[in-house]
Formats: sequence, structure tokens, C-alpha cells
Amino acid sequence: MIFDIYNKYAEFKEDSLTSRRMTHRDMQQCLSRYVNKFVIKKIGKSFEKREIYNVQIGDGEVPILLWSQMHGNESTATMAMFDIFNFFADTKYFMDFKSLILKNLSLFFIPMLNPDGADRFIRRNAQGIDLNRDAIRLSAHESIVLKQELYKIHPEFAFNLHDQDLYYGIEDSDYPTCMAFLTPAFNRAKTINVSRERSMKLIAEMVSLLQNFIPNQIAKYSDSYLPNAFGDFVQGFGASTILIESGYYPDDLERQFVRKLNFISILHALYSIATRNYLSRDMEEYQCIPFNVRDVFFDYLLKNVTVRRNDISYVVDIGISREKFDKESFTDYVENYLIWEIGDLTQYKGHVTRNMEGHTILDSENKIRKYADAKWLIDEINN
Repeated sequence: MIFDIYNKYAEFKEDSLTSRRMTHRDMQQCLSRYVNKFVIKKIGKSFEKREIYNVQIGDGEVPILLWSQMHGNESTATMAMFDIFNFFADTKYFMDFKSLILKNLSLFFIPMLNPDGADRFIRRNAQGIDLNRDAIRLSAHESIVLKQELYKIHPEFAFNLHDQDLYYGIEDSDYPTCMAFLTPAFNRAKTINVSRERSMKLIAEMVSLLQNFIPNQIAKYSDSYLPNAFGDFVQGFGASTILIESGYYPDDLERQFVRKLNFISILHALYSIATRNYLSRDMEEYQCIPFNVRDVFFDYLLKNVTVRRNDISYVVDIGISREKFDKESFTDYVENYLIWEIGDLTQYKGHVTRNMEGHTILDSENKIRKYADAKWLIDEINN
């Protein structure tokens, strides 16, 4: 049935959300349509007094807490939450599937924990605080709101939903990371207790499904213990915690396909919790997921480029990545390509890789240098 849901995704996709730069107002407008369908509560306000909401669906015995966009520029799972809301609001398709979930689980969604950051499309909140490093001190209003909900709900499972940048890769492979998972540690010894064991098995269940859509592009995040991180804290609180990091898929800069993967994998996880199917998984399946490795990709990797400057020729690799500069409204941006690295880049990979052997670039103006504009170079190799 889960593949049928995947194939029917267009029926549930929230079409008004097409950009990662969704604002608090965008979220509120979408949320207003569910006032008479789900239990929607204002659970607090951000530092700049924007409302934070909790959406409850179902009234089963097992409470599940899901929160998204604690980093304001990480909105993929927020969009997927609204697809999930449409799925449960629908009265035409997959009623038995939905009924089983809602009879057994109580679902609590916080779709935008950091609305101030979302409106600026920045990671941190208006105070400049990383909410995901504020689980102990609670300097941010938004952190207090999340912790209060944690204590009210006492979830059996918690989903901590994030985005990561385009430059992560799968360890010991040539593939970029499309989705990464983690069951966080709750102590420095990285002890595997009942709570972590459950989340390891559930992640194995989710990964097994996703391998059908993104084989070789799923990674495991490092479980280095950070006591002030919310995932680590929530795991220690007793909730089986699943961190999801949405990453890169080719030609999907707005993360619309990765959004669909969030939709289907979260629904599959909820069904697996409701049926307890995940318990048949082995923890070793989780342990065998390859690690997520940072900064191994460039947008463009030019291999074996001959550069001629001042009558001297030499061969280098050139790594080019994009840099985004926000416009004043924060709803749009200007995108530049910059040279990020020059030299022997054997250990790196490119989302686009070109072997430039035999191609000479004249650089009399010293334009091939780190952080220099690279658009002219991309234009040259593409023509």
C-alpha cells in the first residue's frame, strides 16, 4: 500500500508551497484550512512574537512528536508536513491505512518552530541563537516552547526534522547524500538502551523503503554526543528519537522530490509504529548504513585543467560552488558561482564533473584564484 500512496502523492501535495523560502504567513495561510479538521493550538511565540503552533491528529495511546524548521532555512520537512496534513484530511483514499494510524497514535506536529529565522531564511533565530544547541540553557523563547511541549506530550517517538547542504556525500562512494538519519546518543558512551534500539530499528525500516527510490544515497549521521543538542536531550528524556536530514537530489534545488521522500518515509514510519512492524528489524541494519561525510562535493569539479599565466602552464583541478546572497525581502536571492578550491582535488567529487584534459585556459588577469567569480569559467566550459 505504501507504494500506492507514493504513486498518488500528487493528490496530497500542498501545491501552494513550492519554494524553500516559505514564510510564517505562508505557513499560517495553509494551516488555517485545517481549523475544523484537526486540533490546532498556539503553543507560544517566537522572540519577535510570531505564533508557534502544534497540530494534533489522532487520539491513540502512543504519542508521537514531530517538529520542523528549528533552523529557519530548513523547510523541506515543513512542506512535507502539509502534504501529510492533506493526506489525513482526505476522505477518498487509503482510509484503512489512515484509520489504523489514528486509532493507535496521537500525532503532534510543530511545523515551524523558528518563524523569525524562517522569515529571514537563516539558520538561527532572531537572537542569533542556534535552537538546536539550546536544549539546556533555554536562552531562546522557541527552545522553551519545544521543551514545554516535550514535557506535556511525553512522546514515545520524536522526529527531529532538518535539511543539510548540497555538499555532503556517502562515505567511500561517489554518491551525494540525499537523506541522512540518526538516532542520537544520550551519553558520551553512546549507550544503546531500549529507546535507541527502537529508533535504530525504525530507521532501518524507513531506509529499507527509501532504497527503492534513492539507492546508494542514504547515509547515517555521526552520533557524537552533544548534551545541549535537542535530539540528544530528547533521546535521554526517553523518547526514541529519529533525526532526518534532507539533502541533495539532482536538479531539485527547491527540494520538491526530497519533500516527497519525507512525506512517504514519515507516513511509513507512523504506520510501522502503529503496527509495530519495525520491531522485526535488526539493529545491525542501522549500523550498516554508511556514514554521512561533509564537504566532499562541489557544484562543478573541473579535472586536469591546464592554466596558462605569464607564459607558464600548469595543471590543476578547480572546485566551484554556488553562493547565495539574499535580497532585502529575503523571499529571493542572487546566486553566484565562486572558485572554492584549486589544486589536487582527487579526494573531492562534483555534482557536475568535467575532465578538462587538453583544454587550456588563459589566465592573464589572475582570475583563477580562491573565492573569485567563476561564472565566466562555467560559461567557457559549457560552450
